[in-house]
Amino acid sequence: MKPSPIVSVVIPTRGRPETVCVAVRSALAQSFESLEVLVVIDGEDGETEAALARIDDARLKVLSLPEPMGAAAARNGGVRAARGPWIAFLDDDDEWLPEKLALQLDAARGSDAALPVVCGSYWARQDGRDALWGRRRPGPDEPISEYMFCRRSLTYGENALATSVLLVPRELMERVPFDAALRRHQDWDWALRALALPEAGLVYLELPTSIYNMAEGTGRISAAPDWQASLAWVEQRRPLLTRRAFAGFLATECVTRAVQAKAGRKVVSGLLRRMFSEGEPDLRAIAMVASVLLLPPGLRSKLRDAVRFMRS
Repeated sequence: MKPSPIVSVVIPTRGRPETVCVAVRSALAQSFESLEVLVVIDGEDGETEAALARIDDARLKVLSLPEPMGAAAARNGGVRAARGPWIAFLDDDDEWLPEKLALQLDAARGSDAALPVVCGSYWARQDGRDALWGRRRPGPDEPISEYMFCRRSLTYGENALATSVLLVPRELMERVPFDAALRRHQDWDWALRALALPEAGLVYLELPTSIYNMAEGTGRISAAPDWQASLAWVEQRRPLLTRRAFAGFLATECVTRAVQAKAGRKVVSGLLRRMFSEGEPDLRAIAMVASVLLLPPGLRSKLRDAVRFMRS
């Protein structure tokens, strides 16, 4: 009888046979070999099944849901099927560097937390260029909601809680599963709820371990300017956010996206009022809103890209 793996890798997928095979191979190529890779196909997808069948590795297991239920439900299904005491998530269009699991397991085992949540920096890849994201370590007494939503710069990529970077105990995933009703902010939602437990603790690893692919056409839901869904989510999780974090989220995820969606002056004004009446915006949140309202979109995009790649 084969020994149980130490790490179970969970990869949800649908309609991406080429990219999911790249993701799977990056997991199977880890220097840490005591693992299983569970690919959960979200509904009927013969092309993806055929592509995965060509990967010859006994550690790969393919599960298929009877009908599409979304990435969160697929991840939860993978956790239920997992045999390892540790769970690592990988999106089907991302990749891991070879030392990812070995480095994160060492960090987890050195943590004082009973249920350590390991995150860290990663490479955001677009147009053949890499920028370092997840570049900020949380402060020792910093509320997790402020680490996630109170930026210290005007560019994306500060916090290190992307799904493809996480390594967590299976016990924690069983106690706090992903919310299968959500289509947006699934990783943030899970992190807020999981790290609210007193036994859980965030462990940050500075060395980049993953590649987050940002190429156009990947279909990432997080890229769509759906400010209404973001507002509905933050209202649902409002008790888990400080006032500063609430204002920061409205600035970056609601006001910015409402302007992108051309939602109109009334909508934007209403969001701004809530920033100040229900939250405590800091100078960076105010500067973020000002840049969105005052700078032309083309200039703002060029400035953001310039700063982003200066950091890489």
